[in-house]
Amino acid sequence: MQGNGLAQKNVVMIGTRFDTMGGISAVVNVYRSANLFERFPIIYLATHCDGGAIKKFVVAMLSVLRFIALLLMGKVGGLHAHVSSYASFWRKAIFFFLAFLFRVPTILHLHGSEFAVFYEKDCGNKRQHIVRFVFQRVTRIVVLSSAWQRWVEGITSNPNISVIHNPVVVPSKVTAWAQREPAAMLFLGRIGKRKGCYDLIAASAQIAQAHPDLNLLMGGDGELAKFKDQAQQLGCQQNVSLLGWLDGTAKQAQMARAKVYVLPSYNEGLPMSILEAMAAGIPVISTYVGGIPEAITDGVEGFLIHAGDVRALQERMQCLLLDDALAQRMGEAARCKVQRHFSTEVILPQLESLYLELGFLPIETAVS
Repeated sequence: MQGNGLAQKNVVMIGTRFDTMGGISAVVNVYRSANLFERFPIIYLATHCDGGAIKKFVVAMLSVLRFIALLLMGKVGGLHAHVSSYASFWRKAIFFFLAFLFRVPTILHLHGSEFAVFYEKDCGNKRQHIVRFVFQRVTRIVVLSSAWQRWVEGITSNPNISVIHNPVVVPSKVTAWAQREPAAMLFLGRIGKRKGCYDLIAASAQIAQAHPDLNLLMGGDGELAKFKDQAQQLGCQQNVSLLGWLDGTAKQAQMARAKVYVLPSYNEGLPMSILEAMAAGIPVISTYVGGIPEAITDGVEGFLIHAGDVRALQERMQCLLLDDALAQRMGEAARCKVQRHFSTEVILPQLESLYLELGFLPIETAVS
């Protein structure tokens, strides 16, 4: 049967390319690994890629043209757009306005850790009006945490806001605690001020004086040269390993080494790297920003500090270095929490329920 008329149509999902660096691609790849694309008739259009400006422009415009073609052929049942801040929002706005024109349901899935900064400081009155118009007009807004829900409610009266956390694949087994490197602390992400990397190196320099075996594993791109210079100036370059951007088996290999995961960010949504570290049984030291407090309870799955508090960061890092049993207990608690609240088995049904509410039928229903 054909259901409500959307049965033979597709959900068009838009976001960055599967092979790019960043949180959106990580989330979408979890969707793929959990077979969401096999259960629902999803067409994925990449609107962004790594590389130069011309390459990015071509990728975005080709997807716009394909979306227009799908709309004209009547093959779009809805739009699910993964949105970050700055250029990401303006690219996705093109798709939203096209979807509004053709009156198809829309999901604005907000990922941008700096979206509040973008809206409040980068956008003038006219641009803020456009942002508010889009948020007001979309069928459903999806945010990653209750904190982000409260912020969004401050710029729109749209009542259709859902909190759906990022999902993570929880491995069936993790590396035994005794096999991990004794003083290895892992960071994953874009190296720079926003992620608290210079606070991290300052704290590490103090710790390294008492713990010369400290090994700060830095996986990511960004301000590599500046970070390396800072480590040299502080005299702890021998305690830092710059690993470059990690994904797949390379990332898992570093997760298997680490006894602590550290992400002292100033702005976040709900970082996939924290959820992945928790799933790997690693205690986390992070900050009270974005959705992080919904994943980490201070003193249970790890420690939370206020962003920019280098002394507190140093103390928490040193605490877990000195108390291995505590670090292990926190890692076990972290893994249990992810299994209960953030696993694909818990989160994907929430997204699928939203799809069904909007009339997006599973493939077996659509073709039956």
